[in-house]
Amino acid sequence: MPKPYASGIVPAPADQVWDFVKQFNSLPSWLPPITASEIEGGGSGQEVGSVRRLTLGEDGQVSEILLTMDDDDRSYTYAFTDSGPFPVRSYRSTIRVAPITSTGQSFVEWWAWFDSDAEHEQQMIDTYANGVYGAGIEGLVKHFGG
Repeated sequence: MPKPYASGIVPAPADQVWDFVKQFNSLPSWLPPITASEIEGGGSGQEVGSVRRLTLGEDGQVSEILLTMDDDDRSYTYAFTDSGPFPVRSYRSTIRVAPITSTGQSFVEWWAWFDSDAEHEQQMIDTYANGVYGAGIEGLVKHFGG
């Protein structure tokens, strides 16, 4: 399975970045391709099993289910419940925030595993690594004043 990956340094303490990132329904405030997010069935969206429906500008929608939320590791994992416009059969992703102890900043990494036909694999690696994860990390940098 391919594993797209992106990482970056965010100019804020890890606990502060994590408190912001872990809001499962907050992507539109820091991930530019996402124009709206709605938790299906109500609730806060912080509970494992919560499903968010994301609007991807004019490109459609995708739904994701929260599989794990780990405050100690400052990470969460989610999976597609439907792949929307993406030509993948399965998709599981994790975002993690770690402290950079020497500077007081945060190291954010985001990756996924997915399954698709070979003809779409490289396109999806590029889309996820750069258009989603890289763009999201840059959004966090901007949000925290970088």
